[in-house]
Amino acid sequence: MPKKIFSFIIVPHHKGKSKSITLSDKALKILAGLAIALFLLLVLFMVDYWTMNVTRQKYKDLMAVNQKQKEKIVHYKQSINQLKTTINHFENYAKKINIMAGLKSPDVLKEVGIGDSNLNETQMSLITQPPSSVDIDNLQQINQKAAGIEKNLTTLVQFFENQSLKLAATPSIWPTKGWVTSAFGWRNDPFTGKRAFHRGIDIATNLGNPVIATADGVVVQTKIEKIGGRTIIISHRGGYTTVYCHLNKFLVRPGKRVKRGDVIGEVGKTGKALGPHLHYEVRVNGKTVNPYYYILEE
Repeated sequence: MPKKIFSFIIVPHHKGKSKSITLSDKALKILAGLAIALFLLLVLFMVDYWTMNVTRQKYKDLMAVNQKQKEKIVHYKQSINQLKTTINHFENYAKKINIMAGLKSPDVLKEVGIGDSNLNETQMSLITQPPSSVDIDNLQQINQKAAGIEKNLTTLVQFFENQSLKLAATPSIWPTKGWVTSAFGWRNDPFTGKRAFHRGIDIATNLGNPVIATADGVVVQTKIEKIGGRTIIISHRGGYTTVYCHLNKFLVRPGKRVKRGDVIGEVGKTGKALGPHLHYEVRVNGKTVNPYYYILEE
């Protein structure tokens, strides 16, 4: 059987001789096979190149995610450190307030969340461990400790809110401005010269100067006495009573509710008085006490 021969004639567009290429059937098949192989190699190369690009992009994305994770870990460590500092701060603060409030003494202050001012070693390790290795129980311990402190501070707030009325009703300021001419205690009576117990303090000042309530309360009595002259008596919460004597004028009536600092009268010299002054008394459950102990102003 004669061999098949294929001829390819190449004709140039410009002037020149045409060329002829003659290939046998076998050679043509070989060339076709090579062309197909080259095409397949080119396709494989393009697929591999595309795959590498996809892989490279995924790698970049993973690197970006990893960087974000690192930043989150750093932020997490900082947050844990700040939480530790905050808890310690509130622990110490709560301790002081508990002691100031008289709820606990320094020796027995072992409330929930009010213990050692430093976190233990396990809790400290949270600061240096990555999030993946953090023990959830330890985080819960920190949260429980913070919750305990919050509960204790809430109790303290309620305590001081309850005490606010008592504090407002405790005499704590000067009833008028002037000079103390006679203190609380034993003295020689200026009229008789005999030793007598003075149940308050005398404040000398100008006639007509304002006299103010030293705490929140209710005016229970306004009266005129032979010795005390015009006198106002105010009842306060907690068993406190304040007495203001020798007034020139009443500016309140019995039953009137007054606030600390309200003007209740004017300084006078009524009753047994050598000159204008205010006789001021503080009584606790009916017993007179030294008013100096209840004056917080300078």
